[in-house]
Amino acid sequence: MLDFKFKCNTFASSISQRNTYVLDIFDRIRGNRGPLGQHAKDTHGYFTFPKLEGDISNRMMFRGKEVLVWSINNYLGLANHPEVRAVDAEASKEWGMGYPMGARMMSGQTKYHEELEQKLASFMQKEDAFLLNYGYQGCQSAIEALVNRHDVIVYDSESHACMIDGVRLHQGKRFVFTHNDMDSFVKQLDRAKTLTEQTGGGILVVTEGVFGMAGDQGKLKEIASYKEKYGFRLFVDDAHGFGTVGENGRGAGDEQGVHDAIDVYFGTFAKAMATIGAFVAGPEDVVDFLRYNMRSQTFAKSLPMPIVIGAIKRLEMMINEPEHKANLWKVASALQDGLRKSGFNIGDTNSCVTPVFLQGGLGEATNLTFDLRENHGIFCSIVVYPGGSQGRDHASPHPDRRSQLGRRQLHNRDLQKGQDQA
Repeated sequence: MLDFKFKCNTFASSISQRNTYVLDIFDRIRGNRGPLGQHAKDTHGYFTFPKLEGDISNRMMFRGKEVLVWSINNYLGLANHPEVRAVDAEASKEWGMGYPMGARMMSGQTKYHEELEQKLASFMQKEDAFLLNYGYQGCQSAIEALVNRHDVIVYDSESHACMIDGVRLHQGKRFVFTHNDMDSFVKQLDRAKTLTEQTGGGILVVTEGVFGMAGDQGKLKEIASYKEKYGFRLFVDDAHGFGTVGENGRGAGDEQGVHDAIDVYFGTFAKAMATIGAFVAGPEDVVDFLRYNMRSQTFAKSLPMPIVIGAIKRLEMMINEPEHKANLWKVASALQDGLRKSGFNIGDTNSCVTPVFLQGGLGEATNLTFDLRENHGIFCSIVVYPGGSQGRDHASPHPDRRSQLGRRQLHNRDLQKGQDQA
């Protein structure tokens, strides 16, 4: 009996000690560096965080050697356009990078910020637009602001990391549908409708205009056809469609003939306009709501004046000089045709994004990248998980109007499907 009591006390003591043990967060981090960070010692400075030096062009310097660049965002070739550079330089000289100082709601508003918003709204044929200081946090914050805990989000499984992070901030339910699969989409809409009938909430559908990893456009026309039946609102992240598809680059919705069906349109300056910033466009009352409720903008510094004035110039060139987009597609079509004829798998892309899907794992992918850089003078990057689907690696060349091919954009698709579909 005494031995039994001793064992019970010992067991209780061990449980108590276990319950009071506090893990040092840094110990966990040191033991688990993440899917990309675990390779940092071997990849840093070459495969990850490489330094491309020199003027932004189709040829730059990498580790002291000139390479053909296939891995930067500059769809329309505006980054180093002499007219753009001149406007950027003059605006920087006149205003500096500090003005305006403060968040727009408090002290960072200018007539130039408003002018850019008006031009964006007019071009996008929407009632209003709200200028954002960064694309990633802007998209994330817009999604979070549009919904409350009674609402349900239905989103594409291939959505960009900023969209996934916005969805994860949502305090209500979210359902994921298989990428561009309308049967799966309808199934999740049915689940969402059943739930919102109980909560009294609404449904927000979240997808992309052009998917940046695979290059295929979101099935916006098919998605829009279900709006009347299910009564949802449609949010489209068209980071890779803005400036590259549709009339004068109005985007994937315009390309597919359903631009008006997009309730909230998100576009970024980081791709076609080759600068920093983004915007949301839609009905005036909804955009005004976002203007006052997007925490990423309310509590962040306004875009510096040189960036705003430079963005106005870039937008005007994008609208009034269609030759930039035309030349982009001339290069993209030639590239894609050549890759297909040479037996490469570029998937179902119907945009200027041109992925090359590879067989094998990380070792084969890094060897290929090394071979391209060292033996062929081509700077091309690979996309691996979490930049792409787990178990599917690809090189990501895509052209701009100056025959620069490729991009490297991390994008997390850890969808927590089990939790989302529970």
